[in-house]
Amino acid sequence: MEMDYLDPQGAEHMPEMADSGIALEFLLSVKTGIHTYAMAITETASPELRKTLYRQMEQSIDLHAELSDLMLNKGWLYPNDVGKQVELDLKSADNAVIIAGMNLFPNDTDRLGMFATPNQ
Repeated sequence: MEMDYLDPQGAEHMPEMADSGIALEFLLSVKTGIHTYAMAITETASPELRKTLYRQMEQSIDLHAELSDLMLNKGWLYPNDVGKQVELDLKSADNAVIIAGMNLFPNDTDRLGMFATPNQ
């Protein structure tokens, strides 16, 4: 039987897989922001602006720590174990290839009669 991904059963475990990917993308964005703040601090001549950028960079560093801790606790990040991290990255890459190969938009998307609806 061909899997119908529009059926809620076809989306089982998908939120968990998506959460780790979203968290990793967010972590990378925060890291980029920290780098950008550091560069901007060195380029500005205004002491007020430098102080503001520094405060924002500190907040980004705190956010990075929070997000890293979350990912460590969930088992989505292994910064101290390269072997485990490579294994996790390979699994994530395999999942991305599987998702890319799914027929998420089949020709027949008519769901009339699949759900309880009042008589019209």
